[in-house]
Amino acid sequence: MPSTLSDQTTAAQDRSALRELLAEIVESGFTGITVRVHDEHGEWAGSAGVAELGGTAAPPIDGHVRIGSNTKTFTAALVLQLVAEGRIALDTPAAGFLPESGLDERITVRMLLQHTSGVFNFTGEVSGDGTLEPGIPMPYGPAGREWAEDRFRTYRPEELVRLALAKPARFEPGTGWSYSNTNYVLARLLIEKITGHSFADEMRRRILRPLGLTGTVVPESSPEIPEPHAHAYYRAGDATIDITRQNPSWISTGGDLISTTRDLHTFIAALNSGKLLPPGLLAEMRTPRPTGIPNTGYGLGVFVQETDGGTVITHNGAMAGFAALMYSTPDGGKTLTAALTCVDDAGLSVAAAFQDAQRKLVDAVFCGKLGR
Repeated sequence: MPSTLSDQTTAAQDRSALRELLAEIVESGFTGITVRVHDEHGEWAGSAGVAELGGTAAPPIDGHVRIGSNTKTFTAALVLQLVAEGRIALDTPAAGFLPESGLDERITVRMLLQHTSGVFNFTGEVSGDGTLEPGIPMPYGPAGREWAEDRFRTYRPEELVRLALAKPARFEPGTGWSYSNTNYVLARLLIEKITGHSFADEMRRRILRPLGLTGTVVPESSPEIPEPHAHAYYRAGDATIDITRQNPSWISTGGDLISTTRDLHTFIAALNSGKLLPPGLLAEMRTPRPTGIPNTGYGLGVFVQETDGGTVITHNGAMAGFAALMYSTPDGGKTLTAALTCVDDAGLSVAAAFQDAQRKLVDAVFCGKLGR
């Protein structure tokens, strides 16, 4: 595959080792990557690979990307703003606001944001013995080809919740931890019920406009993604198809937002420096609950990860051919954000490369394991 490198800086910097790492990540199985770093040396952004299969141009430095589960951090911040205003409490049963949902009355707002509700994940669950309990058709698993062929279908949030709540809970509310996209679709419905406005309107009013996040979009059911952007692909049988345009309503607020590495930096730095939430609620958000993931707990919409360089606040996400990374020190002073594209498939063949890329980038930026 042709591969090109590009970068931009706000000051003269030698980031050759980081540029070499981007090229290495592309060679591990990605079509393109863009990384943005803010640290003691200033701001640096670079990209490697190609924006489009068959092309030669590198991914755009300020390109748009589907950010997947990073959407959860935006959503949690919005819910916590409502908590700060006294419109809802973290330990209030969510069913009181959503009586039509049939939600277990023991499940609180905190449990939704913390993934301790036990609610079935509408995109499917893997049981303890390794068997898959399917949900809606999604890009990964046995229904991957079905998803690809029907990727412009529209799902309503209520439809996703009904499917999930028709399945047995994974555990009693508050007694375990299990990552479930359903929790954040319920959080969306809570926001809409409490405010009387759409999730998109509240997100724009409370977070996007105040922070100047002009590259961030709440797409709802629109398949479009603003220019510029790199392309995403999916391998279905012998065919490789361009899935850059897809209806993201199948994941809803589990992961539907579109953003840029610049906007992700602005958001996570503002969040951690206290610009979006009062100190007490920011502390609640970043208080981790054990997850079973080594050195990583989950707060309210964020992972809290212990690294050789200290604690980082993070959330990452994948969205059928797209992926995005978002990391910050607890004070918001150092951040790493990234956008990746690939040829995805039902078997998650790039999953190992994705995890390796995360580790190497965190080591490089936060642990000093790479030269400037």
